[in-house]
Amino acid sequence: MSLLPPQITKTIEEFSKLPGIGPKSAERLTFHLLRSSKASPEALGSSLSELKNELKYCKTCQMVSLQEECSICADTSRDHSTILVVENPLDVVAFEKTSYKGVYHVLHGVLSPIDGMGPEQLKLKELIDRCQSEKIKEVIVATNPDVEGEATASYISDQLKNKIETVSRLAHGLPMGADIEFADQVTLKQSLEGRRSL
Repeated sequence: MSLLPPQITKTIEEFSKLPGIGPKSAERLTFHLLRSSKASPEALGSSLSELKNELKYCKTCQMVSLQEECSICADTSRDHSTILVVENPLDVVAFEKTSYKGVYHVLHGVLSPIDGMGPEQLKLKELIDRCQSEKIKEVIVATNPDVEGEATASYISDQLKNKIETVSRLAHGLPMGADIEFADQVTLKQSLEGRRSL
């Protein structure tokens, strides 16, 4: 028999389903909502409901949007012949802080059979269809440099190699300000392979 009312237990369980939230963090969040005058459970519930009910995916790039087409895809001043493929919407936010002026395609994940993420679960078909129907010159794959990201990049390259002019991958290597002596072998190897002319 639980000492906690079922409403608290259910809230803890729901918070625990979120990525990076373990049982202890879920308990702290639940009790914070209960006792805090600033954190309103009603406001949280309302914003979560709006998140699911009012947002949609852009019909072109799959970015979250309030409209059928996001503001980036609707912007005619951008280079629509270059697509930067990213894993999730937060990657778009990060790249928008750079000088990139092309458009995006959001996969909403990466290939990961162990997590049940195959090509059908990602927005890969939409990317391939887009490359066949639009005049795309280059697709830049900007998935994370991990096993799943590399597998996804390889899959995209295989699917698009005869459909568009160029499929490229973001360069990997040493970040600005890094000390070479502390870099691992894989990072150093990628730095050498991704070198450029000065």
